[in-house]
Amino acid sequence: MAADYPDIDIAPFIDHSLLMPTATPEQVEQWCEEADRFNFAAVCLQPAYVKQAAELLHGRKTKVCTVIGFPTGATTSAVKLYEAQEAVENGATELDVVINLGWLKAGNTEAVHREIAEICEETGQTVKAILETNLLTEAEKKLAAELSMEAGVAFLKTSTGWHGGATVADVRFLKDMAKERVGIKASGGIRTYNQAVELILAGATRLGTSRSIDLIRQRDNLEKGE
Repeated sequence: MAADYPDIDIAPFIDHSLLMPTATPEQVEQWCEEADRFNFAAVCLQPAYVKQAAELLHGRKTKVCTVIGFPTGATTSAVKLYEAQEAVENGATELDVVINLGWLKAGNTEAVHREIAEICEETGQTVKAILETNLLTEAEKKLAAELSMEAGVAFLKTSTGWHGGATVADVRFLKDMAKERVGIKASGGIRTYNQAVELILAGATRLGTSRSIDLIRQRDNLEKGE
């Protein structure tokens, strides 16, 4: 394997994601089977499929993750909280919550903090704040990260993938902000094994991708010298 890309088992970092609006129950079953087989950290699905995934992965190591307020973050706080609580009732143990970007840009920091804090407190589960870094200035990224960590999140997540993907620069920025207090999830546009490794080396502790199996195959091919 090339010296620039050390041999890293990326499987435990991966949230195997199926977030397309056309996802079917058959695909959910496939994603859960793959996640269990490859020992991925989690499957990340739309809320409508949480109960199915929780049943399929009952007693397994892989966690069930879902998205809240996805992909805009602009639903009301009450709706986000209900969505999060229902997801937990259906078996989700990880919640990727899109922050309200409009409130952030308008300087309504109290509302941004309160919304995320309430979800953290009321659900008691792992919350990852989706910051959508590609839509933020450096100062806004810093503010979003600070507010989310103060609210009690377990991870800072770069993006939904709907407005560009994760970058090494943003992962490093969030890692510096976090100071080991929370994890960093890089998500969006992760298409190669080498890219995944770069993000991990930059500080990512989770990787959100729908191309998980392809990344594993690329790693296997590199080991074979192909």
